[in-house]
Formats: sequence, structure tokens, C-alpha cells
Amino acid sequence: MTERERMISGKLYNPYMISDNPWAEIRAACKKFNESDFWSDRSALDELKGHFAEAGEDMVLTPPFYCDHGDKIYFGKHFYANTGLTILDENAVIFGDDVFLGPHVSIYTAGHPLSVEVRNLELEYARAVKIGDSVWIGGNVAINPGVTIGDDVVIGSGSVVTKDIPNHVIAAGVPCKVIREITEDDIIFWRKELEGYQNDVASRQNGLIENA
Repeated sequence: MTERERMISGKLYNPYMISDNPWAEIRAACKKFNESDFWSDRSALDELKGHFAEAGEDMVLTPPFYCDHGDKIYFGKHFYANTGLTILDENAVIFGDDVFLGPHVSIYTAGHPLSVEVRNLELEYARAVKIGDSVWIGGNVAINPGVTIGDDVVIGSGSVVTKDIPNHVIAAGVPCKVIREITEDDIIFWRKELEGYQNDVASRQNGLIENA
């Protein structure tokens, strides 16, 4: 197996011996994006998106953003990340649709051996991270190699996610653990909040029409 094949398969590999490594290209693209007037000029973001394995037209990425390769990151539709997203994508990082990330979220696929004898040889391993649909991840969350987060999940701020998280739950902590399921009561409460918001918007719009 080549070093790249070993990396993708989760086996030990030497990161300095990876051929066709896009590290320099993605660093240049990230630097250009991070220094851009992103709020008024999308050209740097569009250029950066060309380095990703997949990226939706409606994605929002707030600089600074950092990653190692780019070509193993799959962004779903309606993706939003606040400032400071860092992805070490030695293996695949796959986002579902409607994923929202708070500031300074870090996602790691790279890991190092527990044996100091092996670790000091600068060998490492990489395991894919998968994040489902309709997931909200709070600020300063760290997601470790090999983790899968299910659909309709909320991860509390400051959590360190070391194990898989199932669907339809709120989870938080160090290490991150399930706190409770998202229930029908939650759905009813937020529908009422939405109704109140929509009524306020309608009232403001009617007021503008009447005063026109």
C-alpha cells in the first residue's frame, strides 16, 4: 500500500511521505480567503470551494478557516460555520445538510500512537469523521478522529466529542455524553416561538404598507 492508501484506510502512515499532497495549494487558498473582504466579495470563497470534495452553492464560511488538504471535506447543503473552523482532514470529513457550527469548532481526523516509541517516529493514523443532517455544534467544540454524529443533534459549547452520538439528542461535556433526547415538547415550544416571530414580522409588514 502507498502512504496515501494507508492514510485513507486508517493504518499507520508517514505524513511527510504522502505523494500528490495538496497542502501548499490549500494553504494558499485559505490565506487568500482569510484575508478577503468575504462579506462583499465571494471570489476567494469560490476559489477555496474548488479545493473541497463537495461544497454547496449556499454555504457560509466565516474566516479564518483552516484545513490540511481540502479534497477530503464534503460539505452538505445549507452549511454554516462561524469564525475559526479548523479541520485536519487527513481522512474524510463528511457533513450532512443543514449543519450549523459555532465559533472555533475543531475537527480532527489525525491521531497519534499511544506508544511513545512509535509516536516519536512521526507516524500517525487518520479516521473519518461524519456529521449527519440538521446538526448544531456549539462554539469551541472539538471532534476527535473516527466520530460519527447522528441526525438532529445539538452539541453543547466546549464539548470534546470522543465517541459516536446517536440521532435526535442533546449532548455535551468533556468527554461529550448524551444529556437527553430532543422531545415533542421541544418541537411544540419552538413552533410556538416561531409563530410569535412570524406574527411580529407580519405586523411590521402591515404597518409599512399602511404607512406607505
